[in-house]
Amino acid sequence: MDVELRQLRCLVAIVDEGGFTDAAIALGVSQAAVSRTLASLERALGVRLLRRTSREVTPTGAGLRVLAHARRVLGEVDDLVREATSGHERLRIGYAWAALGRHTSAFQRRWAAAHAGTDLQLVRVNSPTAGLAEGACDLSVVRRPPDDRRFDSALVGLERRLCAVAGDDPLARRRSVRLADLAGRTLLVDRRTGTTTAELWPPGARPATEETHDVDDWLTVIATGRCVGMTAEATAHQYPRPGVVYRPVRDTEPIAVRLAWWRDDPHPATQAAVELLTALYRGD
Repeated sequence: MDVELRQLRCLVAIVDEGGFTDAAIALGVSQAAVSRTLASLERALGVRLLRRTSREVTPTGAGLRVLAHARRVLGEVDDLVREATSGHERLRIGYAWAALGRHTSAFQRRWAAAHAGTDLQLVRVNSPTAGLAEGACDLSVVRRPPDDRRFDSALVGLERRLCAVAGDDPLARRRSVRLADLAGRTLLVDRRTGTTTAELWPPGARPATEETHDVDDWLTVIATGRCVGMTAEATAHQYPRPGVVYRPVRDTEPIAVRLAWWRDDPHPATQAAVELLTALYRGD
């Protein structure tokens, strides 16, 4: 079975660009060449990868699995080329909403001082694994344990859970709030990456929810007073916003902050990153 990088790039381009025509433009080849390349990949693998209709192109179940591996393979090839040509190593750490809150700058500065040979990059990817599954990073900051057995993780610290309300909301005048204070409100949540669900409240006292997928949209809606939010303490440090006030929720458990990585392919600097972050969260 011969699978070529050009075939994987073709598959990724078709999915990312939304069709064969735009994929051909992105790849700089003809549409017929795109069709032939995809067909040769499907023959090599013995599975159908895409469903094609007159309106759209979508991956099959097998296509989704192959696509995930293709992205990782292409990402690793890009990394290989970059490392070979740049002459130094690199550590990419992904995060979804907030990186490390008040520890972000200290982490960057301490890393640069202690690991000058490894370039640190923070990458924002709003996905459940903060870019790890997509191949966008080597390690990721997550605030709920990965449920995928391909990943391992280590607890590096704890953060308070905060409520976010509009500046003119009556709750903004309090020093802290309770879950019961929010039960009659509409809670704005990100189900893919967030740490808050209605299940934090007891049955019969749960708030209504609306969904968002971006921290800027989340803040914009909360500032109008239409919804309230709940988030990790790091969000307040990384995203102060005029018109939005953060208050501690005193009857909830703290949020665990973890560093996650590929179980079978950890970055060489993984342990050093875990140790430094743990020290920062401890206050060392």
